[in-house]
Amino acid sequence: MKSLDPRVERLPIPAAVGAPSPLDQFGTFEVFVQPKEGKPFQHEGAVHAPNLEMAFVLAKETFTRRFTCVSLYVVETDNVFVSAVTEGNQNVYDVLPDAKNGNGKEESFEIYHLLKRGKQPVHVGTVQATDAARAMLRARERFNSGAVVFNVWAVRTSDIRFTSPDENDFWQTLPEKKFRDAGDYKGGDKLKEFLERSK
Repeated sequence: MKSLDPRVERLPIPAAVGAPSPLDQFGTFEVFVQPKEGKPFQHEGAVHAPNLEMAFVLAKETFTRRFTCVSLYVVETDNVFVSAVTEGNQNVYDVLPDAKNGNGKEESFEIYHLLKRGKQPVHVGTVQATDAARAMLRARERFNSGAVVFNVWAVRTSDIRFTSPDENDFWQTLPEKKFRDAGDYKGGDKLKEFLERSK
């Protein structure tokens, strides 16, 4: 099919593109952090990496340099099961499709809720189920408190690369870096002092 843009027509026609090499494109991994002891894990972002272990290292470097946290975990994006996102004040649990009876062994799934648009999903608990669809239905039974949930995520616990107990000292090497926060400079107070001295 010819393009209507003459600039495109002047471009050389590339040779046939072969199959990409195994490391041509890195996979995507989702990153979850626990900001403080006793606080729930929350989704923080994503990294690209060749494997789960490297994703863990890159997640630590990417998401813990500007703030402290006490734990972190990563999971491949393909292993995060996400419901539809509802509009207005509709609770996602009211529109979850029924799942077929699951056959097989039940496994642990971590459940996340999106409670406010523009924020990140936050961990609310763990359920046992045969698959992600049934895990969301179990979550509806256990975690549907009446508050509006816009979106629910289910992640099989066995797919997660957690911070192991012997890696906990990673986080003790990350002091608070208040100098990175604009608010820590108290610019308004300093301006006020300067203006008073200038009178």
